[in-house]
Amino acid sequence: MSLPDAADATTGGPLEGLLVADFSRVLAGPFATQQLADLGATVVKVESPVGDETRAWAPPERDGVSTYYLGINRNKYDVVLDFRDEGDRMLALELARRADIVIENFKPGGLVKFGLDYDSVASVNPAVIYASISGFGTAGGAALPGYDLIVQAASGLMSLTGSPDGPAYRSGVSVFDIMTGMQATIGILSALNHRTNTGEGQHVEVNLLSTALAAMANHSSTYVAGGIVPFRMGNAHPSLFPYEPLPASDGEIIVVAATDAQFVKLAQALGRPELADDPRFARTEERNRNREELRPLLVNALAARTIQEWFDILTAAGIACGPINTIDGGVALAERLGLEPVVTVGEGERAVPMIRNPIRFSRTPPRYDSPPPTLGEHDERIREWLGRAAVPEGATRG
Repeated sequence: MSLPDAADATTGGPLEGLLVADFSRVLAGPFATQQLADLGATVVKVESPVGDETRAWAPPERDGVSTYYLGINRNKYDVVLDFRDEGDRMLALELARRADIVIENFKPGGLVKFGLDYDSVASVNPAVIYASISGFGTAGGAALPGYDLIVQAASGLMSLTGSPDGPAYRSGVSVFDIMTGMQATIGILSALNHRTNTGEGQHVEVNLLSTALAAMANHSSTYVAGGIVPFRMGNAHPSLFPYEPLPASDGEIIVVAATDAQFVKLAQALGRPELADDPRFARTEERNRNREELRPLLVNALAARTIQEWFDILTAAGIACGPINTIDGGVALAERLGLEPVVTVGEGERAVPMIRNPIRFSRTPPRYDSPPPTLGEHDERIREWLGRAAVPEGATRG
């Protein structure tokens, strides 16, 4: 769905024709709306007069703009609306009335006073898919601030991260913000399918803590199904060995043998085929139980070659392995593998290199039409559009 009279607007993608009112900021919400925008939805990012906090989260920056903000806000229109101003509040409500999707991450109940909460919006737009993102839900945790670091700590993730005899560590990435954005996107698309079948809109709610507990998958299951509290194991896996970094002659390489058949291949590739016949190591359970006996034997074999040599040998043998790269190495690897990880969004001085949307479609590829907008970049156009007379009954919204 293009904004009316927007000659430079482009269309395409599997979500073409959908209008998203984006009342979110920082990471989880903007990540979700960028996904929707990449896939063809028209996203209108609504910012307060001071703008999204991430605009100021620098360094690092590119041409004076935070790279944090740049990484999650492409393909969006931008308008500044002050919800404390009656006129701006009415424009925001009109945007929500026309929208197929509304997404927000205010504190639970924070939009009620502005008449922009789900009940208020649904009263004028019953078919709306309204997605709310919070840190700890809308019950007992409604007042708690939803920072990813707090959730990493409170959920138990940090208790699993780091050396067994060292302090707990956060993940190097705001994993639960990103995952919650993904869950919001899944919820929105599911609700859209329900609306296609029934005509009914609905309220979709996701929160960081619930996402965290679900995302810890096998570790959460270890406790709720097995009654065992997982603990820090450094880079080791609680149920598999080898499944961790092991030293080659010039550094560490990740080596994975998750099945008995894979371990046979590994033993052969290392020139130690007898290890696969040793009853201490022949089966997954025994390798796991006897990992302290097996590890030095693997380390001794790996010491004979470099990381690159082992990567070539083990990969050719069908064994999962990989170097421990920095981000530049990860991008370079993706380039060598033909994944084309970097796309240029925009043209001229506004062009920004960004990471490609990870989803591939055979018919409706993601789009990369416009760079992350400046604050209020489309104010005049959007205000004029929203200020027009209401859409006649039966006409298409937007």
